[in-house]
Amino acid sequence: MASEAAKKMDKKGKGPTPDDILNGFNTLRVEQRTLASKISEFEADINEHKMVIETLKNVDGERKCHRLIGGILVEKQVKDVLPALTSNRDKLVVLTEKLNEQLAKMGKDIIEYKEKHNIRIRGQEDMKSQDSDPAPKDTRGNVLVS
Repeated sequence: MASEAAKKMDKKGKGPTPDDILNGFNTLRVEQRTLASKISEFEADINEHKMVIETLKNVDGERKCHRLIGGILVEKQVKDVLPALTSNRDKLVVLTEKLNEQLAKMGKDIIEYKEKHNIRIRGQEDMKSQDSDPAPKDTRGNVLVS
């Protein structure tokens, strides 16, 4: 009952509750992981494009090849496919660079959020305490994340 009163008090006067802070932090972490996953997916696509481009460079331009476009297998000539693949690869490289910049910004945002709300992550606090002085610190208002 006392915790319910504390939550209500936090909502009325003091700001976000520890649960709200934790949910916000977890949301940022999930977004960061999703973005990192998307980046690795695009990097795999770039590598596939590079392999196909290198293979097709040595092939006669009049030769027929097949390309999967939107789930449909299309028959074209190498001279038509090669420029499209090169263009797609270049666009993927630019997109990946932009997403990497967003990922770095998101990392900074997460660090700022942790510092603003005094969030400590279980396991990291043990490593920090070994590096820093053994003097006890004020832990009021901390949010511990596992």
